[in-house]
Amino acid sequence: MKHRRNVVLILAILALLWALATGRDILYNLAYLFALLLIVSFFWAWANINWVHLSRVTRARRTQVGRPLEERFTVRNTSIVPKLWLEVRDFSSVPSHRVSQVVNSLGPNSAYSWRVTTVCTRRGRYKLGPMLISTSDPFGFFPMERELTPTTNVVVYPMTVEIHQFALPVGILPGGDALRRRTHYITTNASGVRDYAPGDSFGRIHWPSTARRDRLIVKEFELDPLADIWIVPDMSSFEQFASSAPPEPIPSDDIPRWVHARDHYFRLHDSTEEYVVTVAASLAQYFLRSDRAVGMLAYGQSHEVVQPDRGERQLSRMLETLAVLRAEGRVPISNVLEAESHLLPRGSTVIVITPTTSQNWVGSARQQMRRGLRVVTVLVNPGSFGGPRSNAGLAGLLQATGVSTYLVSSGDDLSGVLSSSRTRARYYAVA
Repeated sequence: MKHRRNVVLILAILALLWALATGRDILYNLAYLFALLLIVSFFWAWANINWVHLSRVTRARRTQVGRPLEERFTVRNTSIVPKLWLEVRDFSSVPSHRVSQVVNSLGPNSAYSWRVTTVCTRRGRYKLGPMLISTSDPFGFFPMERELTPTTNVVVYPMTVEIHQFALPVGILPGGDALRRRTHYITTNASGVRDYAPGDSFGRIHWPSTARRDRLIVKEFELDPLADIWIVPDMSSFEQFASSAPPEPIPSDDIPRWVHARDHYFRLHDSTEEYVVTVAASLAQYFLRSDRAVGMLAYGQSHEVVQPDRGERQLSRMLETLAVLRAEGRVPISNVLEAESHLLPRGSTVIVITPTTSQNWVGSARQQMRRGLRVVTVLVNPGSFGGPRSNAGLAGLLQATGVSTYLVSSGDDLSGVLSSSRTRARYYAVA
């Protein structure tokens, strides 16, 4: 385009020089015509790039693998000069989120809108923007661009499946010991009384103290360590395999109706890492919605510890942590539990999701059980993902030693496997 402009400029100069040399009117007219063409083209392109307003509305900044990311864009011409054409280019990092659009013949004080919907197939934190608007005159002499730098982030949570029941080992302690940590939840451990405060439920009122003091007195409670569940996904880089490349997002025109209803038919990326994260997210969702206190411990590209808590806020916190967690750790899962043993009170339930095939995990699990922990292992079979070895034999060893074990393979119905009433382990109390 710059080459075209230079050609016209050279022709104008040559026509002017030739006209001065010969004095012929037609050459003067050609020189004026070429100069006027350049001037009009410049102001046309300048008018095209100015008085343009672009709005971007993201329906939700939090979505999930298997769910759609939906955005709506509007280009508005705020002048009385029509825009011949505008090209909108997007530089978002969301995989295959195709936003770029060419807007033709945008009339005075008019607007053009379009919607982009992409089914997310890869978890993570992605950037939306920046965007670039480009245009030109009809002859392409003066291409002009304007960059819109504001950016925002969108987080794609890992996929979760519905778990109807998950078998845990029976209790191994004769009773619960107070954790000496106050909580606003009602537990079996009453630690004292205090004056009633607005918002306290009537179920907390201690009536004998209320009668003696002639004012409302409520009970305070402490957490019971037996209620804590720790989910430990193995995010080390050892024995992680993938049998295929990550799936490409579904184009917006091909999105089926089931996307907006359920993600049951969505096929997860065949990699041990994604299965480990999906199982961890699904278990966190199951126990938190059952009003259990759930925490998480993981060594990936960073050291992640989410202290046990209850409620939807805790679920969002764990899903956001799992969204960016990658299997880049260099610490084996057995060493992770040993290093963080001070975080796991006696009586806690530890659910380890790992693709390991090493038999050292059997001894490590037994050691944790001797410390008074209840250990559950969800084995993701790397042999089904193209790995050289299977851990089906390890599952048998864990069952033989009394460790609750689930075995997950590539292509399994995770909801059915994790909800199976047919337990894969024997439960017993450790002396």
